[in-house]
Amino acid sequence: MASAELFFEIDKLRTKMLNDVDLMTVQQKDEERSDSEIMGLIENIILEIVTSLSKEEAPVLSLPNRSSWGNVTFDSSVGLRMNSETTFSIVRSDSPASVTKFAQIVKILSVIYRLILSNSYATKRDIYYNDTQLFASQATVDHIVDDISCWLKVPRRSLHVLATSKGLITGDLCYLEEDGTRVDCRSSTSPLPVSSNISGIKNIVSSAKFVLIIEKDATFQRLLDDNLCVKLAPCIMITGKGVPDVNSRLMVRKLWDTLHAPIFALVDADPYGIEIMCIYKYGSKAMSFEARSLTVPSVMWLGLLPSDLQRLRVPQEALIPLTKNDETKLNNLLKRPYIQNQPDWQKEIELMQKTKVKAEIQSLVSIAPDFLTSIYLPNKLRYGGWKSRQMALVTCPWAALPVEETPLVNPAYFRTSSPADRGVCESVLIPHRC
Repeated sequence: MASAELFFEIDKLRTKMLNDVDLMTVQQKDEERSDSEIMGLIENIILEIVTSLSKEEAPVLSLPNRSSWGNVTFDSSVGLRMNSETTFSIVRSDSPASVTKFAQIVKILSVIYRLILSNSYATKRDIYYNDTQLFASQATVDHIVDDISCWLKVPRRSLHVLATSKGLITGDLCYLEEDGTRVDCRSSTSPLPVSSNISGIKNIVSSAKFVLIIEKDATFQRLLDDNLCVKLAPCIMITGKGVPDVNSRLMVRKLWDTLHAPIFALVDADPYGIEIMCIYKYGSKAMSFEARSLTVPSVMWLGLLPSDLQRLRVPQEALIPLTKNDETKLNNLLKRPYIQNQPDWQKEIELMQKTKVKAEIQSLVSIAPDFLTSIYLPNKLRYGGWKSRQMALVTCPWAALPVEETPLVNPAYFRTSSPADRGVCESVLIPHRC
């Protein structure tokens, strides 16, 4: 269990968040359609196809275009949301370029109809293996299910289609699955898979002070090996293993709606780490139709910041030169409306452009083997390291005090490290106010 001092800034932040939640008008989730309504929508689609055939006309399907930025609006309170008026993609049954997709869509509509009618569920993987010759790949099924979800304006779970989660979660968390199964992350010695049915979760119990989103599975496992959840307890750690799946995003949103605990993101200091964090916070273009259930605009960037690489004097050999693709991605990020809404984040991206280097979280090992878990994260949390404008790492007046009187750095670093390393440790993540 971490000391109360560690959570002082976090508790202040949470109090402010709770006040903000109390002052805000509670956002209404998109109204979910009943099973009978969804079946009615599918029946109408099939009726239109039959009507076209009876007139000897080639049936066409008009699906909202989920790949166009023109169909998306940025709302700081929600993230990226799909416009009520959108452009459409036309799928024709008489075109060699789209006839296969037409058949795939109709097939999946029929599967969904039968699932709802029988009140049963299937995974996207089940649908794929039901007709591998037609679908060719799992990705095809994934894409079409999301297309149908957007088209009918319902979340995927309302289609009775589930997806196997790839994310992992651990820490101070206990809940019941929809079928009554009790899930207790606290008593498990290893992380547990994120639930495949987030909407069915109930009776969540947790005293976590914060939630930490970890970008990569490798980093997540390293933090587990270093007992970070014990050192910083009570907390919750979750990873989507890279680009998060819908279930991981739904779980983060569920934790926010239930606990209203601060949520921090720990990602690589590279363009793709930043984009992954933005997916948790603001959502994605492709899933903007379900933004209210998937986005958590309160997510804060804890690290690894491009400015940290300079302040911590990360060795040059641990830094990676930006590629042309990286530079293109950074330019694209700077054009996103949500980055323009975050001046501090914009400055970090511009710094990466200027220095032309990136780094993985594991690069902190080059400073000291346990620097990430013993110094970097504890002090980021203790001193409000998510407040970008206050994160100038200056040497504090007490840095020259004897080890026993030094409140920041693990004394072992002063006794065993080199003078250069001590200089780094003396200036780690200390806000201006110190």
